[in-house]
Amino acid sequence: MSSPLDAALAFCAQQDFPPALYMVAAPIGNLADISLRALAVLHHADHLAAEDTRVAQRLLEAYGLRRPAWRCDQHREAQAAQQIVAAITAGQRVAFVSDAGTPGISDPGSRIAAAVQAAGQRVIPIPGASAVTTALAACGLDLHAGFCFAGFAPEKSTALRSFLQTALQGTQVTVFFEAPHRLHACLETLHALDPQASLVIAKELTKQFETLLPATPQAVLDWLAADPRRAQGEFVVLLQPRAPEATLDAMAIAVLQRLVQELPASRAAAVAADLTGLKRDVLYRWLLDQKQG
Repeated sequence: MSSPLDAALAFCAQQDFPPALYMVAAPIGNLADISLRALAVLHHADHLAAEDTRVAQRLLEAYGLRRPAWRCDQHREAQAAQQIVAAITAGQRVAFVSDAGTPGISDPGSRIAAAVQAAGQRVIPIPGASAVTTALAACGLDLHAGFCFAGFAPEKSTALRSFLQTALQGTQVTVFFEAPHRLHACLETLHALDPQASLVIAKELTKQFETLLPATPQAVLDWLAADPRRAQGEFVVLLQPRAPEATLDAMAIAVLQRLVQELPASRAAAVAADLTGLKRDVLYRWLLDQKQG
């Protein structure tokens, strides 16, 4: 039985791996989430650059790989970028991995990628795990209007309140990371702004104690209080904006009522928006309210 690395090399045998910076997405918890292409890149890389070399070595060892690694955390990005550009210019391949997930997404890597591009060298993304898209896929929130990824929530209370208020008043689901020791303050601030805010807490994604909890701010606070261990780990917060006011005139209501007899609610709202000039989100929310009522 062949190893995952053998399978990766066989599958990618006909692929080209030119001198470049390879931004390699690493698993966010479950080591089985590494891709075959990522393993092939790590095998062919002349150098490995890593947010934390110890974490990177554990990933490599799990798949029988060994590579010397350059440390490239947020404090060393500028210095590491020069080293990486020099290596690529000399015809070598450099693979960059952050501790978990896709490099540059609230992790080091973006400055290095910018420096490599500015030097006229290639940056090649190797897609894979991301806590953002993993949480979105399972959250169950209304994503018809899209989403906004905001990185980590602000630490200072005034900035945090403004950040959450903006998210509630927006039109898209806001996705952000929150540290365990700041999670209570974030939820309490959100509760003060809107006790009925609709959110999902995604905890320890792909790991043994993975949890996705759709709830209101107070319900999440109660859930955390029931077991102090629940506040440990890594959190993704997904916040649904407040529903727009669904005040419609008689003609818009008549159009919606007729269309929804023939079409799904989301499609009926889209067609009615074209016919009436009203916002699709307002029409869709009205239909959902009627259904719930």
